[in-house]
Amino acid sequence: MSLALPSPITAYVAANAKLDVDGMLQPFAEDAILRDNGAVFNGHAEIRRLLEEAVVPARAIFTPDTSRVDGGQIVVEGPAHGEFPGSPIRFTYRFTLEGDAIKAVEITG
Repeated sequence: MSLALPSPITAYVAANAKLDVDGMLQPFAEDAILRDNGAVFNGHAEIRRLLEEAVVPARAIFTPDTSRVDGGQIVVEGPAHGEFPGSPIRFTYRFTLEGDAIKAVEITG
């Protein structure tokens, strides 16, 4: 990855490239909120379930190619490749950081 991203986002992307659930979860705050195309996941347990049940089985790996700051959020875009219909699909991740943690992320395709 050649983008200069904040460390929590870099850690998430690096762990996602390995489909490492613990590594993907680590940068999230305990009470983080993840919104994925309208579905809402609150906290580590629900986010872990999403990663284990949807991301890893589909081998969905996000490869960001652009980023920008928009209204205090870090907006990261790029394709996700994997074993799912329509692969690759371009996604937008809107990260809200708090300190060195991901407080919220909204994912849209």
